[in-house]
Amino acid sequence: MRKFLIVTADDFGLHETVNEAIEQSSRAGLLTAASLMIAAPAAADAIRRARALPNLRVGLHLVLADGWAVLPPRLIPALADSAGRIRSRMLVDGLRYFASPRVRRQLAAEIRAQYAAFARTGLVLDHVNVHKHFHLHPTLLNMLLCIGRDFGISAVRVPDEPLWFSMRGGAGIWGLAGALLLAPWVALMKRRLRAAGVSCNDHLFGIACSGSMDEARLLEILGRLPSGATEIYLHPATASGAVVAASMPEYRHADELAALLSPQLLAAVAAAAVPCGGYRDLIESRAAGASRRPAW
Repeated sequence: MRKFLIVTADDFGLHETVNEAIEQSSRAGLLTAASLMIAAPAAADAIRRARALPNLRVGLHLVLADGWAVLPPRLIPALADSAGRIRSRMLVDGLRYFASPRVRRQLAAEIRAQYAAFARTGLVLDHVNVHKHFHLHPTLLNMLLCIGRDFGISAVRVPDEPLWFSMRGGAGIWGLAGALLLAPWVALMKRRLRAAGVSCNDHLFGIACSGSMDEARLLEILGRLPSGATEIYLHPATASGAVVAASMPEYRHADELAALLSPQLLAAVAAAAVPCGGYRDLIESRAAGASRRPAW
């Protein structure tokens, strides 16, 4: 299987320092995609920048934990606090999604509202993923797909990180154990996406080293880039840590930006001659490859 590389920045719209980093990285050439938090404080600035970046593929970064809701709190009291912020209690909420029809109705309404808000930007929807990979939850994934049909969903990120990388970033054996525990859910997700006719990546890098995807790590990934479609995701910004978000005090956002602007990395990608782009480009590449196959 041919290689294809997608380099994505998450949290587009979270803060103007994030948006500035994404714009710089897109213009430099290594960053190919960004995932937009549609209700985040700097979303309007992110949308303005995205419209001026024709080579940047923009997807929806659905926020269903630790972030801002689109709907007013009175409509989703089971999800958001009085300030409109969705709570960060994924274990509890994951159980409630299974058990409570009332909570599921509110969840579905918020997902639809985030899709609709993205549609109103006029940007082409490149992909969909969920903050903190919460779409590993089967109920949430089903809603993401069912509601997404009304908004042209064509690709979803799958958090399938190679085992050798899952031990990086200080995670060690616990990172490996976590990856093995998630493996059945990842396999289920891939099966459901295939059944729905929705494209996805084959591999993902960024989970174990979230907030520390620096130049050395990216060079290591490029040196061991597997066959198939690989997405590398980062959290770049021109500032680092709690300045960007209180929940990210140890994130090295500026180091990740430096990696995306690194001449050495740009040269390594060029030397590898691996096709790069967003999920739209991946889908087109796969379609072109299928059309060239012999009929026998």
